[in-house]
Amino acid sequence: MASATDTGRVRDHNEDNVAVDAEYGFALLADGMGGYQAGEIASGITVALLMQGLKTRLTEITPTAYALETLVREEVAKANSGVYRAAHTRPQCAGMGTTLVLAVFHDNQLISGHIGDSRLYRLRDGQFTQLTRDHSLLQEQIDQGILSAEEAAQSYNKCLVTRALGMDPEVEVEVSTHPVVPGDIYLLCSDGLTDMASTDDIRDTLELRNTNLAYAAQALIKLANDHGGRDNISVVLVKARKHFPVRQGLPQLLISRLFG
Repeated sequence: MASATDTGRVRDHNEDNVAVDAEYGFALLADGMGGYQAGEIASGITVALLMQGLKTRLTEITPTAYALETLVREEVAKANSGVYRAAHTRPQCAGMGTTLVLAVFHDNQLISGHIGDSRLYRLRDGQFTQLTRDHSLLQEQIDQGILSAEEAAQSYNKCLVTRALGMDPEVEVEVSTHPVVPGDIYLLCSDGLTDMASTDDIRDTLELRNTNLAYAAQALIKLANDHGGRDNISVVLVKARKHFPVRQGLPQLLISRLFG
């Protein structure tokens, strides 16, 4: 696993937060929104609560795909409540929220969850696939045939999300499960990357530097900054080195050795 985050070339502070834990097999990325640096608070609360909740509960449950999907929904709901409560008890945080994309790796599978327009991609055998679908006005316009994907790429409405964590008492997180095979590379990223760089350029950067994830993460940050860096830029990269099936009889913490 590797992660990187950067303020970019225009903003004066970074409202993104990322976290990875190879031992427990999960990665988190949140892109905050709100004035007076409240977005940074929203994304920070979200990542901190999810890290704590996932680490505690991943060692307690029987980690079937269904149980993990349920766990993701429940922990995201707790994080949403935490951000919502902070936004309504701290005047300087009123109206804050955050996008979220997360990945939990278990038993040759990836359980993903997302809210907003932070994305999850997979690079497999040269095929670069977006595994999440934005909760945004642009995506709705594409789905309705109002805009083509090419027209949407030139739109000035890229920042308008239709779903965000912490804005309402409850939020629906989109959860899905995907099979993982050795050699897969997964990219979690904020829109500070995807709004600046084309999908082809992102794919080419990953293919060229896939043997060193830390270097690849920095190369993606540079790619976005070279194209303007108008927003904060955050990326997380995860590479599956081998199969990671459940091992019977081992403690839950040790069942998934994805990265060793």
